[in-house]
Amino acid sequence: MNTGIKGIRLRRAAAVAITSGAMLATGALTAAPAQAVATPSIVAKGGYVMNNANGGSLYGKAADTRLSTGSTTKIMTAKVVLAQPNLNLDAKVTIQKAYSDYVVRNNASQAHLIVGDKVTVRQLLYGLMLPSGCDAAYALADKFGTGSSTALRVKSFIGKMNSAATSLGLRNTHFDSFDGIGSGHNYSTPRDLTKIASSAMKNSTFRAVVKTKAYTAKTVTRTGSTRTMTTWTNTNGLLSSYSGTIGVKTGSGPEAKYCLVFAATRGGKTVIGTVLASSSIPQREADAKKLLSYGFARLG
Repeated sequence: MNTGIKGIRLRRAAAVAITSGAMLATGALTAAPAQAVATPSIVAKGGYVMNNANGGSLYGKAADTRLSTGSTTKIMTAKVVLAQPNLNLDAKVTIQKAYSDYVVRNNASQAHLIVGDKVTVRQLLYGLMLPSGCDAAYALADKFGTGSSTALRVKSFIGKMNSAATSLGLRNTHFDSFDGIGSGHNYSTPRDLTKIASSAMKNSTFRAVVKTKAYTAKTVTRTGSTRTMTTWTNTNGLLSSYSGTIGVKTGSGPEAKYCLVFAATRGGKTVIGTVLASSSIPQREADAKKLLSYGFARLG
């Protein structure tokens, strides 16, 4: 009796061993899967991140909620300028008193352009995107709008901005200004702004501008002499604090709070995104870093 039971036990043990071996051979027993990446928490009211290669969403918080954009509006300003047919980046624009009066009147960020100076379109793009110059934005809108007066040219240029948004299929974006200082009808969403930035980043000049930390322009004065402008420093702190950052643009304002459209490349992969209405400059950068790191973790 005991011998029979012992034989049964031996046969069962052998069967278990054979089954286990088969499972190992077929890969049925594998290491436990890696722990899923925790979704980050951000202070900003809205945020969005996508894979720049294919537009795949990686993160969203109020991604389609319309919010004020502040100076992130200037991404579209630059995009419209760079889309002009037969664009000459070395064409000179004479700085008008209206541009400087505008920034003083609105207490706006500026590139400190000097009335009468002849500044190239390329230089104006740096003045637009690095120190977030509203005077540079005004100059570009006046240059590339159409009409018989400054007011008509500016209106035309803003129309081009809205047409560009429509062409990208954006339904939650509207511009009423060339720089983000509007009349309450200048808005976008984290998803839409990210798509605008992704589109703009296809242009090599735009990419070169937004990854530049500092730029010094030499302009021609009204008397024909050469003046070296004050060096423009990029307001995007991620360029110095997050490895792989390649852009894009900051924004702020009473309604917009603190905004940042950002992009970084690591290991041949580019993550691009937006945070809107964060609580401070350090916090918008902290929010952006969390989302970038999360995006790269999602991409592997």
